[in-house]
Amino acid sequence: MKRALITGVTGQDGSYLAELLLEKGYEVYGIVRRKAVVDYGQVDHIKDKIKFIYADMTDIVSLINAVRIAQPDEVYNLAAQSFVGTSWEQPVTTADIDGMGVLHMLEAIKTVKPDARFYQASTSEMFGLVQAVPQSETTPFYPRSPYGVAKLYGHWITKNYRESYDMFACSGILFNHESERRGKEFVTRKITDAAAKIKFGLQDTLELGNLDSKRDWGHSQDYVKAMWLMLQQDKPDDYVIATGETHKVREFVELAFKHAGIELEWQGEGVNEKAINKQNGKVVVKVNPKFYRPAEVELLLGDPTKAKKNLGWELHIAFEQLVKRMVEADLHSIEIEKNIKNTLGEVALSEK
Repeated sequence: MKRALITGVTGQDGSYLAELLLEKGYEVYGIVRRKAVVDYGQVDHIKDKIKFIYADMTDIVSLINAVRIAQPDEVYNLAAQSFVGTSWEQPVTTADIDGMGVLHMLEAIKTVKPDARFYQASTSEMFGLVQAVPQSETTPFYPRSPYGVAKLYGHWITKNYRESYDMFACSGILFNHESERRGKEFVTRKITDAAAKIKFGLQDTLELGNLDSKRDWGHSQDYVKAMWLMLQQDKPDDYVIATGETHKVREFVELAFKHAGIELEWQGEGVNEKAINKQNGKVVVKVNPKFYRPAEVELLLGDPTKAKKNLGWELHIAFEQLVKRMVEADLHSIEIEKNIKNTLGEVALSEK
């Protein structure tokens, strides 16, 4: 039985990866930070199948201890301060976790289990102000946020340890990947959650930043398969994981509201742009300049040719299906919540 150690196991990618590895018969260890209130996040439904270890990416001693306990064959580093917007508000924390944290984990592996295979979660945000379209493994990097800069350090230190210490260390340069498990602070989940709430009359409008930003969006469930495939190869290497398609934020909004049963009509342009609900004439989406980034990333479009050829990786969940799944999950969640409230209200009335 193979052993795997996952950092960031309670998040979106960590949960899908844990499920995949458990299905493949792995013994799965997950690193979590100690909190006053125990929170298993997205792996609450499989928490009894995972062996949890308390550690922190900023504390190398705790990581050495985690590797010593798990004795992993494979280590997947998915832990990060992963919200780009927050990286401007907390640049030092972002650098400590997303940059130095990678170094700490590599040192822990080198010290305790040097034959363990290592996966580093790199990001398309490292391309930032893109130097070529589409972006491949050979495209120069130009990060445009503290998050992108910190991730670039993690990417390059992984490559350096591979070449300097002959470690099996890979980086997956993952483009935007979302799911029903995405946090609500991310724009995609913010959109689908708002579409569902507006549908049920629980929210009036959705405020967004740059609607013309273009992203290459895939589903996390597809992307974690690529992570696993990278560590099954004969030689370590870095790979771009993407759909090869780009869509504007506006397209995501239109599709999300369509699946929620709301047809939009756009009016105005730039910061004055807004979307009207055709059914009732109300403004349901509008632009708010405060959501623009200090340094905008206008276009991200990945070239997954190498991953498809060398890894045999395939994409199964298309853009429209991704959006539909997210909207349906939010609609279902809100409907359940409303039913519970209605039931509690009826019980309270009956007891009077």
